[in-house]
Amino acid sequence: MTAQDLFVEAEQLEQKLQNACLDTRLALQPSVSKVLDRMRERGVQIPSRLRRLDAALCEDALEAQFDNMPV
Repeated sequence: MTAQDLFVEAEQLEQKLQNACLDTRLALQPSVSKVLDRMRERGVQIPSRLRRLDAALCEDALEAQFDNMPV
């Protein structure tokens, strides 16, 4: 997969996430992280908006883990 293919895949995921519900965001989070990891491995410069999106998705996933934790 070329750097351009990875960039296109990341943008497609970004479009799917626009105005998506939390369940969709949680379901797509691993895919976004994997694409960005592959981009980093190939030395592709990742736009800041995609880095922020990944960070927000990771934060959502982390918070979701604690939502069901008994107090």
